[in-house]
Amino acid sequence: MRTTLTLDDDVAAKLRAEARKSGEPFKQIVNRVLRTGLNARAQAASLPPFKIKARSLGDPGFNYDKVWELIEEFEGPYHR
Repeated sequence: MRTTLTLDDDVAAKLRAEARKSGEPFKQIVNRVLRTGLNARAQAASLPPFKIKARSLGDPGFNYDKVWELIEEFEGPYHR
C-alpha cells in the first residue's frame, strides 16, 4: 500500500542511519520498525499487571530507628 507519511526530523534521521548501517532500503526499515513497535505494544498489553508483594522486614519488635546503636554494640564505638 502506498501512502504519504510525515516523519519528525529526528525519527527520519534515525531511520536513514539504520538504512545506511544495515544496507536495507528505507521502506523496509520503516516497515520493520513499525512492526516491531506495534508487536511490542500488543505484547505489553497482553501481560498481566505488575504487582509488588509486601513482605516483612524482620522482627516486628526491632526498632530500625536505632540501628546505629546495634552496630556500635557489635563493632564498638569507633566503627566509623
